[in-house]
Amino acid sequence: MRRQTGLLMEGDAPAGGKWNYDHDNRKPAPGDIGYSGPMQFGPDEVVEDVISMVERHFGTHFGAIRPFWFATDRDQAQRALAHFICHGLAGFGDYQDAMLADHKFLYHAIVSPYLNIGLLDPLEVCRAVEDAWRAGDVPINAAEGFIRQVIGWREYVRGIYFLEGPDYAARNGLGHSRALPAFFWGGETKMLCVSKAVEQTRTEAYAHHIQRLMVTGNFALLAGIDPGAVSEWYLAVYTDAFEWVEAPNVVGMSQFADGGVIASKPYVSSGAYIYRMSDYCKGCAYKVSVKTGQDACPFNLLYWHFLDRHRDIFSNNARMGNMYRTWDRMDEARRATVLADADAFLTRMEQGDLV
Repeated sequence: MRRQTGLLMEGDAPAGGKWNYDHDNRKPAPGDIGYSGPMQFGPDEVVEDVISMVERHFGTHFGAIRPFWFATDRDQAQRALAHFICHGLAGFGDYQDAMLADHKFLYHAIVSPYLNIGLLDPLEVCRAVEDAWRAGDVPINAAEGFIRQVIGWREYVRGIYFLEGPDYAARNGLGHSRALPAFFWGGETKMLCVSKAVEQTRTEAYAHHIQRLMVTGNFALLAGIDPGAVSEWYLAVYTDAFEWVEAPNVVGMSQFADGGVIASKPYVSSGAYIYRMSDYCKGCAYKVSVKTGQDACPFNLLYWHFLDRHRDIFSNNARMGNMYRTWDRMDEARRATVLADADAFLTRMEQGDLV
């Protein structure tokens, strides 16, 4: 796509001499975020009428419709894009995977709703980002990382969805069947990372890709939640969720329910990843450093439980061999304790207890 569009190219070579700068784009969040967030718009008369109608008919549904701040026409969407490029893009690359409990947007653009509904054109967005890099306003890792998300990943999942056909969204390659827990709909949970991601989703109809993939998605996969229920939840709660983009990201990448069509391994992690990339663990009732018992981070317990119950599928996966070798080196009694504690957690969750 870079060659086809000419984006970030220097003749026949990639700008800067490399195609990919992702290794520069995985920094934990800094102490201060120098970006106020996306441009917000007050509703006009038509939008206000629609908001009032939704409140009358669906006022008890999940989600907070006020304040409503999204762009609703092309001029507003273009202004929102320009605001991000001017004020947020420079920090996007470094911190695109970071998460903070009290900062919802970090350096993210929040233009996916406008792209997916047609208010912005993908190539238009990418060229504006490239222009900012060529003008020296943003580093190349920020421009490359952003453009790759649009003409790389977004086009990839669009192709997968239409290639695989209408049954794709219903796939369940791992046979997961647990019901979606109530805390996905705002019920109480002691897991601060999940609670914060869901609350942000409820109030903003938005969470960035790592919150979706490595917090709510990771938990659902580790806990064996029915991927169809997970997919329906994502469709219901996010303003940018159209099935062609949502299904490959959730059914495929997040839940590995497509059996490996979109990714070569499941995106699972213990609590260590969330600890490294966020400040959620500091205020959580669970302890990310604790590996067993009721104080243990549930992600720690469920991570090994997931690997153990799906060993027949993943033990020969070249990208997962180290995980199984680590598990096998554990004392047998410790493995039994981890699995028993994970089972106890899942039982409490299914019974509706506070977890």
